[in-house]
Amino acid sequence: MKKILALLLAAMMLLSLAACGGGSSEPAAESGGEAAAPAEGGEEAAPAEGGEAAPAEGGSSELAGTYDVTIWAPDAAVDLTKSQVDAFNSSNELGITINATVEPVSEADAASNMILDVSAGADLYFFAQDQLSRLIQANALTKLGQGAATFVKDNNTAGSVLAAQAGEDYYAYPLTADNGYFMYYDKSVVPEEDVDSLEAIIADCEAAGKNISYELENAWYNAGFFFGTGCHSDWITDDQGNFIAIDDDFNSDKGLIAAKGIQMVVTSPSYVNSSTADFASGSAVVVTGTWNYATILEQLGENFGVADLPSFTVDGTEYHIGSYSGCKLLGVKPQEDAVKGAALNQLAQYLTNAECQIQRTEEFGWGPANKEAVQADVVTSNPALVALAEQSAYAIPQPNIHGSWWDIAKVITTDIKDKGAGAPDEDLKAALDKYEQSIAAVFEMTDEVRNAFTVIGTVAGTNWDADLPMTADGDIWTSNDAFEMEAGTEFKCRQGKAWDVAFPADNFVVEEAGTYYVQLDAASGEVTLVPAG
Repeated sequence: MKKILALLLAAMMLLSLAACGGGSSEPAAESGGEAAAPAEGGEEAAPAEGGEAAPAEGGSSELAGTYDVTIWAPDAAVDLTKSQVDAFNSSNELGITINATVEPVSEADAASNMILDVSAGADLYFFAQDQLSRLIQANALTKLGQGAATFVKDNNTAGSVLAAQAGEDYYAYPLTADNGYFMYYDKSVVPEEDVDSLEAIIADCEAAGKNISYELENAWYNAGFFFGTGCHSDWITDDQGNFIAIDDDFNSDKGLIAAKGIQMVVTSPSYVNSSTADFASGSAVVVTGTWNYATILEQLGENFGVADLPSFTVDGTEYHIGSYSGCKLLGVKPQEDAVKGAALNQLAQYLTNAECQIQRTEEFGWGPANKEAVQADVVTSNPALVALAEQSAYAIPQPNIHGSWWDIAKVITTDIKDKGAGAPDEDLKAALDKYEQSIAAVFEMTDEVRNAFTVIGTVAGTNWDADLPMTADGDIWTSNDAFEMEAGTEFKCRQGKAWDVAFPADNFVVEEAGTYYVQLDAASGEVTLVPAG
């Protein structure tokens, strides 16, 4: 069985995935690993195959030298990244020495920080694939040269290659291909013969008085039901990466079937809107990803179970629940010194090679994007990565998505939940009609609204479901109203009622109860509270 699962993992992670959305913008500086120092006569030295600079006689190259470099990596990966840079310095034959400062910045925060001030940003940085378009627009990514693009295409899985692509060009190096979700379960509650049936799982949990943790009031998760019935939602951009249209059929007969599947879960007394490791607090099923693997393994012990998502049945037809899949990428900031830019791309290629990706799997359980690495024993023997590979057959690569969509789509679930068990088709259809109307409104938004900042959070009796207006004075935005807030109240300031630009990177948490105006410096991203009166 282990051998079969290993083969399945390798096969699934190599499957070609549907193309990501998103157009290209004005081209960023193009160094992409290619030697940039002009030879006599103004011609550039030609890079060797794969984007590597050709060594000169004696083993050095036109890239030889010492470069001061700042790298942003997730906190957990800082030490490993430092050691990998050291290994690059001792092993590369181009005479490159990287003097690296590695700072802890998460993949989720890197894009916002870069866009705020590209000049002050890192030279290399880890980021989530859904940020690619906005980083290109901000000229925060180097467009890869031909050799570097070939390196990406030749060495990585099809889905991760697409994640690094915008239009016909490539702008980043795949790091991981594990940003997806599947199902963990308690084998003492859900027997193995039931794991393929949503209805059986619900019945098992209800009979045992256990919960099903499934964050369906989150668009990233509820979209899986629609993908499972054959629906799609593709945002269309122009050449500058601006969203101009959407091709979406959630509000359809297939979408109604998906709504019925969601209804099965959210109207069960066992349902909990969560994707955290809840086995210690009464759950027998948790839909989440690899990031919770170690915690859940410890919580369940010998009752640990993991599998791809189940199927559900509507009118005699079975539908396997789908999901989003995603990648983490390594970006190179455009450089004024083209030679340094080429050296940085050599380092980026090293940090995303098979050996370095396997090291991240060994230390953190991250699923690799490199085609050689996905076949390594440490990957094929990891039950969570095996389940992720099984689910990948039903997954849709996460494309560039308008930031407002996440709020719009999550309401489908809350509307279905409010209708209750046994709600007729017309009630479910009403939820889908509302969704379609909200999508249309995105393209009717005025420039004034699109550029304005608002406050959203657990503020003024709202629960992340209302945008509270702010007024600008230059770069300083202040909430129109003062809010009475308890300690622990959380919020963000976001632009255009979307999540593409939002501050601070982590939720602002009120430390001391009081009545405050919220103030944002849009130039720096700093959020502060101003006491009323």
